[in-house]
Amino acid sequence: MPVAIITGASRGLGRALAEALAARGWDLVLDARNEGVLKEAGVSVAAHGTDVRVLAGDVTDSAHRSALVAAARQLGGCDLVVNNASALGAEPLVRLTELPLDGLRRALEVNVVAALGLVQEALPLLRAARAGAVINVSSDAAAEAYETWGGYGASKAALDQLGAVLGQEEPGLRVWAVDPGDMATDLYAAAVPDDDDPRPEPGSVVPAFLRLLDERPASGRFGAPALLGGRR
Repeated sequence: MPVAIITGASRGLGRALAEALAARGWDLVLDARNEGVLKEAGVSVAAHGTDVRVLAGDVTDSAHRSALVAAARQLGGCDLVVNNASALGAEPLVRLTELPLDGLRRALEVNVVAALGLVQEALPLLRAARAGAVINVSSDAAAEAYETWGGYGASKAALDQLGAVLGQEEPGLRVWAVDPGDMATDLYAAAVPDDDDPRPEPGSVVPAFLRLLDERPASGRFGAPALLGGRR
Protein backbone atom coordinates (compact mmCIF):
# COMPACT_ATOMS: atom_id res chain seq x y z
CA MET A 1 0.00 0.00 0.00
CA PRO A 2 1.19 3.57 -0.56
CA VAL A 3 2.22 5.44 2.60
CA ALA A 4 1.69 9.10 3.46
CA ILE A 5 2.88 11.31 6.29
CA ILE A 6 0.35 14.05 7.10
CA THR A 7 1.13 16.77 9.63
CA GLY A 8 -1.58 18.66 11.45
CA ALA A 9 -3.88 15.67 10.94
CA SER A 10 -6.06 15.72 14.05
CA ARG A 11 -8.60 18.21 12.70
CA GLY A 12 -9.68 20.16 9.65
CA LEU A 13 -8.09 19.59 6.28
CA GLY A 14 -5.42 17.22 7.56
CA ARG A 15 -7.96 14.85 9.07
CA ALA A 16 -10.27 15.09 6.06
CA LEU A 17 -7.41 14.23 3.71
CA ALA A 18 -6.35 11.35 5.97
CA GLU A 19 -9.87 9.93 5.86
CA ALA A 20 -9.95 10.17 2.07
CA LEU A 21 -6.56 8.52 1.58
CA ALA A 22 -7.38 5.73 4.02
CA ALA A 23 -10.59 5.09 2.12
CA ARG A 24 -8.39 4.59 -0.94
CA GLY A 25 -6.18 2.09 0.86
CA TRP A 26 -3.28 4.28 1.94
CA ASP A 27 -1.35 3.50 5.10
CA LEU A 28 -0.75 6.66 7.11
CA VAL A 29 1.48 8.36 9.66
CA LEU A 30 -0.42 11.18 11.32
CA ASP A 31 0.98 14.04 13.37
CA ALA A 32 -0.52 16.71 15.62
CA ARG A 33 0.33 18.32 18.94
CA ASN A 34 -2.84 17.36 20.83
CA GLU A 35 -2.38 13.69 21.66
CA GLY A 36 -5.97 13.03 22.72
CA VAL A 37 -7.56 14.55 19.63
CA LEU A 38 -4.97 12.88 17.39
CA LYS A 39 -5.68 9.45 18.83
CA GLU A 40 -9.39 9.97 18.27
CA ALA A 41 -8.71 10.91 14.65
CA GLY A 42 -6.46 7.89 14.25
CA VAL A 43 -9.18 5.51 15.40
CA SER A 44 -11.64 7.03 12.95
CA VAL A 45 -9.19 6.89 10.04
CA ALA A 46 -8.11 3.33 10.84
CA ALA A 47 -11.73 2.21 10.56
CA HIS A 48 -11.18 2.20 6.80
CA GLY A 49 -9.01 -0.88 7.32
CA THR A 50 -5.54 0.52 6.69
CA ASP A 51 -2.54 0.77 9.00
CA VAL A 52 -2.52 4.13 10.77
CA ARG A 53 0.26 5.30 13.10
CA VAL A 54 -0.30 8.40 15.24
CA LEU A 55 2.61 10.31 16.74
CA ALA A 56 1.84 13.38 18.81
CA GLY A 57 4.50 16.05 18.85
CA ASP A 58 5.75 19.35 17.49
CA VAL A 59 7.01 19.40 13.90
CA THR A 60 9.68 21.93 14.91
CA ASP A 61 11.31 19.14 16.95
CA SER A 62 13.83 17.32 14.75
CA ALA A 63 13.51 14.15 16.83
CA HIS A 64 9.76 14.14 16.23
CA ARG A 65 10.27 14.55 12.48
CA SER A 66 12.71 11.64 12.52
CA ALA A 67 10.12 9.54 14.37
CA LEU A 68 7.49 10.32 11.73
CA VAL A 69 9.79 9.15 8.96
CA ALA A 70 10.84 6.07 10.93
CA ALA A 71 7.17 5.14 11.33
CA ALA A 72 6.67 5.48 7.57
CA ARG A 73 9.71 3.32 6.96
CA GLN A 74 8.18 0.62 9.18
CA LEU A 75 5.07 0.75 7.00
CA GLY A 76 7.17 0.14 3.90
CA GLY A 77 8.34 3.57 2.75
CA CYS A 78 6.95 7.01 2.03
CA ASP A 79 5.10 7.97 -1.14
CA LEU A 80 3.71 11.32 0.02
CA VAL A 81 4.50 14.02 2.56
CA VAL A 82 1.73 16.52 3.30
CA ASN A 83 3.00 19.61 5.11
CA ASN A 84 -0.30 20.78 6.58
CA ALA A 85 0.67 21.81 10.13
CA SER A 86 0.57 25.61 10.39
CA ALA A 87 1.09 28.41 12.88
CA LEU A 88 -0.45 31.87 12.56
CA GLY A 89 2.13 33.92 14.44
CA ALA A 90 -0.57 35.64 16.51
CA GLU A 91 -4.06 34.62 17.60
CA PRO A 92 -6.09 36.56 16.65
CA LEU A 93 -4.13 38.06 13.80
CA VAL A 94 -2.73 41.57 14.21
CA ARG A 95 -1.20 44.23 11.98
CA LEU A 96 2.50 43.92 11.23
CA THR A 97 3.29 46.86 13.49
CA GLU A 98 1.89 44.84 16.41
CA LEU A 99 3.09 41.37 15.41
CA PRO A 100 5.31 39.84 18.12
CA LEU A 101 8.59 38.86 16.55
CA ASP A 102 8.58 35.64 18.52
CA GLY A 103 5.22 34.89 16.90
CA LEU A 104 6.69 35.51 13.47
CA ARG A 105 9.61 33.24 14.30
CA ARG A 106 7.15 30.54 15.37
CA ALA A 107 5.22 30.83 12.11
CA LEU A 108 8.43 30.56 10.10
CA GLU A 109 9.67 27.61 12.15
CA VAL A 110 6.42 25.65 11.78
CA ASN A 111 5.37 26.64 8.28
CA VAL A 112 8.76 26.76 6.57
CA VAL A 113 11.71 25.34 8.51
CA ALA A 114 9.91 22.28 9.88
CA ALA A 115 8.28 21.57 6.51
CA LEU A 116 11.66 21.54 4.77
CA GLY A 117 13.17 19.54 7.61
CA LEU A 118 10.53 16.83 7.24
CA VAL A 119 11.05 16.63 3.49
CA GLN A 120 14.82 16.40 3.98
CA GLU A 121 14.31 13.55 6.45
CA ALA A 122 11.91 11.72 4.17
CA LEU A 123 13.77 12.38 0.90
CA PRO A 124 15.50 8.98 0.59
CA LEU A 125 12.13 7.24 0.93
CA LEU A 126 10.41 9.67 -1.45
CA ARG A 127 13.14 9.15 -4.06
CA ALA A 128 12.76 5.38 -3.75
CA ALA A 129 8.98 5.51 -4.12
CA ARG A 130 7.34 4.68 -7.43
CA ALA A 131 5.58 8.06 -7.46
CA GLY A 132 6.98 10.21 -4.66
CA ALA A 133 5.24 13.50 -3.98
CA VAL A 134 5.17 16.44 -1.57
CA ILE A 135 2.10 18.60 -0.94
CA ASN A 136 2.67 21.90 0.84
CA VAL A 137 -0.60 23.43 2.02
CA SER A 138 -0.40 27.10 1.08
CA SER A 139 -2.81 30.02 1.30
CA ASP A 140 -4.04 32.88 -0.84
CA ALA A 141 -2.35 35.07 1.79
CA ALA A 142 0.94 33.88 0.26
CA ALA A 143 0.10 35.68 -2.98
CA GLU A 144 -2.27 38.48 -1.95
CA ALA A 145 -1.83 41.32 0.56
CA TYR A 146 -4.48 41.14 3.29
CA GLU A 147 -4.36 43.31 6.39
CA THR A 148 -3.27 41.37 9.51
CA TRP A 149 -2.22 38.32 7.45
CA GLY A 150 1.33 39.59 6.84
CA GLY A 151 3.33 37.23 9.05
CA TYR A 152 1.35 34.12 8.14
CA GLY A 153 1.28 35.07 4.47
CA ALA A 154 5.02 35.69 4.40
CA SER A 155 5.67 32.26 5.86
CA LYS A 156 3.42 30.59 3.28
CA ALA A 157 5.07 32.56 0.46
CA ALA A 158 8.43 31.28 1.67
CA LEU A 159 7.02 27.74 1.72
CA ASP A 160 5.78 28.19 -1.85
CA GLN A 161 9.24 29.26 -2.99
CA LEU A 162 10.95 26.37 -1.23
CA GLY A 163 8.55 23.97 -2.92
CA ALA A 164 9.11 25.56 -6.32
CA VAL A 165 12.87 25.19 -6.00
CA LEU A 166 12.57 21.65 -4.64
CA GLY A 167 10.51 20.73 -7.68
CA GLN A 168 13.39 21.91 -9.89
CA GLU A 169 16.05 20.18 -7.83
CA GLU A 170 14.15 16.88 -7.53
CA PRO A 171 12.65 16.29 -11.01
CA GLY A 172 11.81 12.71 -10.08
CA LEU A 173 9.28 13.93 -7.50
CA ARG A 174 6.11 15.95 -7.73
CA VAL A 175 6.10 18.97 -5.43
CA TRP A 176 2.78 20.79 -5.28
CA ALA A 177 1.78 23.88 -3.33
CA VAL A 178 -1.99 23.91 -2.88
CA ASP A 179 -4.07 26.90 -1.84
CA PRO A 180 -7.23 25.26 -0.45
CA GLY A 181 -9.22 28.50 -0.35
CA ASP A 182 -11.50 29.60 2.47
CA MET A 183 -12.49 26.82 4.86
CA ALA A 184 -14.24 26.50 8.19
CA THR A 185 -11.26 25.44 10.32
CA ASP A 186 -10.03 25.99 13.85
CA LEU A 187 -7.06 27.87 12.38
CA TYR A 188 -9.29 30.41 10.67
CA ALA A 189 -11.46 30.75 13.76
CA ALA A 190 -8.35 31.51 15.82
CA ALA A 191 -7.13 33.98 13.20
CA VAL A 192 -10.35 35.96 12.88
CA PRO A 193 -12.63 35.01 15.78
CA ASP A 194 -15.21 37.72 15.02
CA ASP A 195 -15.83 36.49 11.47
CA ASP A 196 -18.84 34.17 11.58
CA ASP A 197 -19.58 34.11 7.84
CA PRO A 198 -20.27 30.57 6.59
CA ARG A 199 -17.34 28.79 4.93
CA PRO A 200 -16.98 25.41 3.21
CA GLU A 201 -16.03 22.41 5.31
CA PRO A 202 -12.46 21.14 4.77
CA GLY A 203 -13.70 17.88 3.29
CA SER A 204 -15.20 19.77 0.37
CA VAL A 205 -11.74 20.60 -1.05
CA VAL A 206 -10.20 17.15 -0.59
CA PRO A 207 -11.16 16.06 -4.14
CA ALA A 208 -8.78 18.74 -5.41
CA PHE A 209 -5.88 17.04 -3.61
CA LEU A 210 -6.96 13.63 -4.85
CA ARG A 211 -7.02 14.95 -8.41
CA LEU A 212 -3.36 15.93 -8.11
CA LEU A 213 -2.48 12.44 -6.90
CA ASP A 214 -4.48 10.83 -9.70
CA GLU A 215 -3.26 13.00 -12.57
CA ARG A 216 0.23 13.91 -11.27
CA PRO A 217 0.67 17.20 -13.13
CA ALA A 218 4.09 18.84 -13.14
CA SER A 219 5.31 20.38 -9.91
CA GLY A 220 3.82 23.80 -9.24
CA ARG A 221 1.25 25.87 -7.36
CA PHE A 222 -2.44 25.05 -7.61
CA GLY A 223 -5.66 26.49 -6.27
CA ALA A 224 -8.23 23.99 -5.00
CA PRO A 225 -11.18 25.94 -6.47
CA ALA A 226 -9.65 25.72 -9.95
CA LEU A 227 -8.94 22.01 -9.55
CA LEU A 228 -12.47 21.40 -8.36
CA GLY A 229 -13.76 23.36 -11.34
CA GLY A 230 -11.91 21.10 -13.75
CA ARG A 231 -9.11 23.55 -14.55
CA ARG A 232 -5.41 23.25 -13.74
